[in-house]
Amino acid sequence: MPVCEADPWRLQYFADVPCPGNVRIATEDADSWEWYPAHRWIYDKLAVALSQGLEAAPHGVMPPAFPVFSKPIMNLRGMGTGSRVIASAEEYAHALTPGHFWCRLLTGRHVSSDVALVDGVPRWWRHATGAAGAGGVFDHWHIHAEAMAEVEAWCGAWATRHLRGYTGMANFETIGGRIIEAHLRFADQWPDLYGPGWVAALVRLYAEGVWVFTDAAREDGFSVVLFAPHGPRYRHPPETVVAAARAMPGVSSVQITFHADRDPARHAMPPGGFRLAIVNARTLEAGQAGRALLARAIGV
Repeated sequence: MPVCEADPWRLQYFADVPCPGNVRIATEDADSWEWYPAHRWIYDKLAVALSQGLEAAPHGVMPPAFPVFSKPIMNLRGMGTGSRVIASAEEYAHALTPGHFWCRLLTGRHVSSDVALVDGVPRWWRHATGAAGAGGVFDHWHIHAEAMAEVEAWCGAWATRHLRGYTGMANFETIGGRIIEAHLRFADQWPDLYGPGWVAALVRLYAEGVWVFTDAAREDGFSVVLFAPHGPRYRHPPETVVAAARAMPGVSSVQITFHADRDPARHAMPPGGFRLAIVNARTLEAGQAGRALLARAIGV
């Protein structure tokens, strides 16, 4: 297994790719924090904000103006836990939380970018944008074929300056071209949409420290998410239904993203919904059709 994957529904992307026994490739921030101590500071979101010259400080320091965005200084579990906009000084006084910080509220397109780094220097990029759904969750992600010059220029310069000595994948979340989060890993939700040979190139990056990937035929992809209300204990759809969704024209893969035998409260989920499944597809319509089939089978 070339990739250290905590979610069993994503093993399908990596199980058949040969990998040297001494190579470890992280998909979880907790693993990256342990394995890359020289660069683990990037999980300090306040430090990342200050490294870009953004107005930011821990809770307890009064912002000079409102609104601001507030969240934990470090959150290896993800899913936006504890994040919120604070609109006024009065609201800020009631929201003060140890371990949280505020930052100037950024505006613009929210982009998730995977980048292959060799000694901190970018060698390959791929960008995705999320379409917001009800309750603050993402209805789907659009994995773009085209480059994004502003993101690549800003994040590339930042990585070259701050991540020298690191070879591997990184992920940057940006709003308006400025970094809001950085991760020493890639987005393991849609590696099948990066094209044939991408996982083999990933393994070679970690095994040999080089990036070699033919990417001339890249195309758009979509990762469509099925959410349901929090609370109920959901059952997995029959495998025959999952297979039928996977076989639909344009569908690349299907993930059932919860443990049916585990208390729902023990899953790391965003406040706006409980994630049941993901359908990766070449078109949005194909992904939505696959999601609808799964939703009917699960009963949501």
